[in-house]
Amino acid sequence: MQQKRIVLAVGGNSLITDPKDSTVQAQYRAAEQTALHISHLLQDGHRLAVVHGNGPQVGFILRRSEIAKQELHLVPLDSCVADTQGAVGYNLQMALRNQLRRSSSSREAAAVVTQVLVDPRDPSFTNPQKPVGSYMDRETAETREKTEGWDICEDAGRGYRRVVPSPVPQLIMEIEVIRLLFEQQVIVIAAGGGGIPVTARSDGSIEGKEAVIDKDLTAGLLAEELHADLFMISTAVREASLYFGTPHEKPLGSMTVPEARAYLEEGHFAPGSMKPKIQAMIQFAERTGKPAVLTDPEHLKEASEGNAGTRILPDNIS
Repeated sequence: MQQKRIVLAVGGNSLITDPKDSTVQAQYRAAEQTALHISHLLQDGHRLAVVHGNGPQVGFILRRSEIAKQELHLVPLDSCVADTQGAVGYNLQMALRNQLRRSSSSREAAAVVTQVLVDPRDPSFTNPQKPVGSYMDRETAETREKTEGWDICEDAGRGYRRVVPSPVPQLIMEIEVIRLLFEQQVIVIAAGGGGIPVTARSDGSIEGKEAVIDKDLTAGLLAEELHADLFMISTAVREASLYFGTPHEKPLGSMTVPEARAYLEEGHFAPGSMKPKIQAMIQFAERTGKPAVLTDPEHLKEASEGNAGTRILPDNIS
């Protein structure tokens, strides 16, 4: 088996398997299951970098901050992302190390707190649309809008939520550190939650921004930077489908970049769910000439070998 360079994006919801039990202990147990599936990718000596999601975990931090606001300061969103990189990264790092030792592997895992440069002129900063945090009634939402300067929107008939910018990732600030670890066969956990969003000042210094970056787009960018042979996305389904949730549902095995783009334009992939994943896969395949694949955790090894999941192939691969 030829050794590959793989970047894997893991959804934040996959680290919470039971919505009724989201304790730290339960999240670690979920991380152990994730580590078990990831370890199957390592049996053939592949290099691996992992980018985890953090949506639910950021929501928990924001909720704690809101409850405690009478006594403690609110936590800025960039700090929330950093907090989750530490906590979720720690869980994955420990779970991976334990799993590696069970299989008698001496390889190590390491989490890197990662900043990602975004453009301060990104359109999302003037038109924020990414919901975060808890649902609120209208009165509470209007109060937070006035006192905290939040942008608020009504969300799916369930109440009001804060919306924040979701800028496109431009540059992974710690890429050379990540690359150094990756080349030494360390399993690198990096750019969690899409990375901590930062912008550059005129003097070259950087500052954090209240925003969230799509983790699949950042994972695709990381895969480009690490010259990955394969970009993988782990999600809740074995394959993406056309006509999802209807009697005419049709699982997709593989498609070319033009085919994937046509399906996007036809509206087959839901915004905020499958759509950004397909977009990130298209971007990677188009820019690198290498394949991207999406599947569920149980089929990661099969998908890495071309035997499961939905693959997006560049035009130069049949």
